[in-house]
Amino acid sequence: MMSAASSLLVWLGPAHGGLVNYIRTQWLDRTFTGVYQLNAFDLSLLIPYFTVLAVLAFYGFHRYVLVYLYFKNRGKRAREPRERFEQLPLVTVQLPIFNEQYVVDRLVDAICKLEYPKDRLEIQLLDDSTDETVEVARAVVERYAAAGNPIVYLHRTNRHGFKAGALQEGMAAARGEFIAIFDADFVPPPDFLLKTIHYFTDSGLAMVQTRWDYINRDYSFLTRVESILLDGHFVLEHGARFRSELFFNFNGTAGVWRRRAIEEAGGWQHDTLTEDTDLSYRAQLCGWRFLYLPDVACPSELPVEMNAFKVQQARWAKGLVQTSKKILPRLMRRRDVSWHHKLEAWCHLTANISYPFMIILCALLLPAMIVRFYQGWFQMLYIDLPLFIASTMSISSFYLAAQRELFPRTWWKTLFFMPMVMAIGIGLTVTNSRAVLEALFGIKSAFKRTPKFRIESRKDKVTASKYRRKSGWAPYIEILLGCGFAAVALYAFEVQNYLTIPFILLFVVGYWTTGLMSLLQGRFRSATQDGRHSEESARPYAVGV
Repeated sequence: MMSAASSLLVWLGPAHGGLVNYIRTQWLDRTFTGVYQLNAFDLSLLIPYFTVLAVLAFYGFHRYVLVYLYFKNRGKRAREPRERFEQLPLVTVQLPIFNEQYVVDRLVDAICKLEYPKDRLEIQLLDDSTDETVEVARAVVERYAAAGNPIVYLHRTNRHGFKAGALQEGMAAARGEFIAIFDADFVPPPDFLLKTIHYFTDSGLAMVQTRWDYINRDYSFLTRVESILLDGHFVLEHGARFRSELFFNFNGTAGVWRRRAIEEAGGWQHDTLTEDTDLSYRAQLCGWRFLYLPDVACPSELPVEMNAFKVQQARWAKGLVQTSKKILPRLMRRRDVSWHHKLEAWCHLTANISYPFMIILCALLLPAMIVRFYQGWFQMLYIDLPLFIASTMSISSFYLAAQRELFPRTWWKTLFFMPMVMAIGIGLTVTNSRAVLEALFGIKSAFKRTPKFRIESRKDKVTASKYRRKSGWAPYIEILLGCGFAAVALYAFEVQNYLTIPFILLFVVGYWTTGLMSLLQGRFRSATQDGRHSEESARPYAVGV
């Protein structure tokens, strides 16, 4: 008697056409059976659909490459400095701020606690503020200067060049051989300079970047998601690029520069919104080397509101595209740069181009799904699904790997956040697409700061309405897109295309989350401005509070 296993082999074998043919016929692959006939309209729809999926899959595959490079070169970590300065060099610490009345006192206090000889230190508070921050900052500087700290207050009456302009003007008055930079929301540890400065005994080193950490990582679900997104950048992106000796960038804060490298690279320039990345590539093209220290963490404050988070992400997205237009032509012409370095730089600087492609995908997904359904499930299973997985699942593996490196014992808890990490990343496509398109078409815009409210624990509340960002028109588009994808999910359920529903629901949740959170925070902003909340006047901002 034939065994059950033998019967299964016969059923799967050539006599019955094999399992593949069985699935194809049972799932009505009409393209192969001749029931469906491809027409010009469907072809004009499917060509851009698969082009978009291919582009997104390309950048998704690039994330896998970064993970691979990170672990492949795990042994190439930053070592201790080969030498140490016999006499510590003069360091200028620059603190660029703009309307930061709630955090300026915390910033100055942390900088004045740096464990570095006072006679070898110079602190510049570079203030472009136009509100009460001017009085608060000036009073803070006077108080700490009176206590013997080498700090000066430099206020500009215009914002020419924004942050880049402030840093460049500050350099004109700076005496330091090395320049450390901290944004207003950072609180460097006291030993920051002592842990970084001795690496500059290497005369070819231009910049040392440290890893960002977060004071309010666990403040809310939003800050938890933000921390995961940024951890991916600082652990895997910076780690992989540094270990593989590829180009990587200064992040605008929590780092130290050799002044001569800045000057040789052309100084701070303000023709992009990411002046830090622009300068980084120019310096490395001049032959300077960069160092990344992931074990030196510099705490900072994450945005606690969706609108503020959107502003930050849109500024970075636009700035990187502007930098790619400026830097990539010069980089591609360099014969002394390998194709591998050029390809990685291209992926790094153009990655945000995926946001407009996501918007195109939103418009094409439902009609493309209908066409693909009539072509047959089998094609969707081995063509569409792998492209979707390459585009989306690389995100989860990328960020999970970063969390495992940072938190080896508790990284698995991040699994519960991963659906929202991917969903909110999708939800940012509207505002980031606009930013990318503005950069592509050369539309200039002001440097929009990310508001800080000194939110450090769950007990703290945001009460300062004047620093809240307006929600604008984007949330309404996001909610409409969420509704559109809800209809797509319903259609997928009706045609029993269950495999695609989880991916579609990420779009629904992402757009509804970013849209509704923005609108709710916008309503609160309007309420405080109308006088229905009086907490702002009670918010302490006097010196020493």
